[in-house]
Amino acid sequence: MEQEAILKKIQERCANTFVDTLDIKFIEVGEDYLVAKMPVTPAVLQLDGVLHGGATAGLAETVGSAACAIFRGADDIMIRGIEVSANHVRGVRSGHVYAKAVAAHMGKTMQLWQISITDDDDKLVSSCKLTTLSLSRKK
Repeated sequence: MEQEAILKKIQERCANTFVDTLDIKFIEVGEDYLVAKMPVTPAVLQLDGVLHGGATAGLAETVGSAACAIFRGADDIMIRGIEVSANHVRGVRSGHVYAKAVAAHMGKTMQLWQISITDDDDKLVSSCKLTTLSLSRKK
């Protein structure tokens, strides 16, 4: 499947979900990675005007889970994020943040994703880790 078709399919699967709430858009897919972007708007800021860590973690889990769906073939499995962690190193007040998920381990049942969150200037905002679990769909 071509990159545009993959991106369109994964975006459509996320319609009317938390992904829409955060206005996350999937923008690039490669051999072993997926990139998404999220606007930094007042809706995702902390009280002091910087990007909320929960929104950042939501972006990380979204792009990692979507990458798992792409690279594991989500049609016959259920994917669950079982742990997400984020180390925030820079505050962002406006623009966009970009999340790139790369598999550090791609097991049949468990996967580990490294997710870098960067800003419009490609500076690191957060370094995240997501563990996903892939289970057979019950019929």
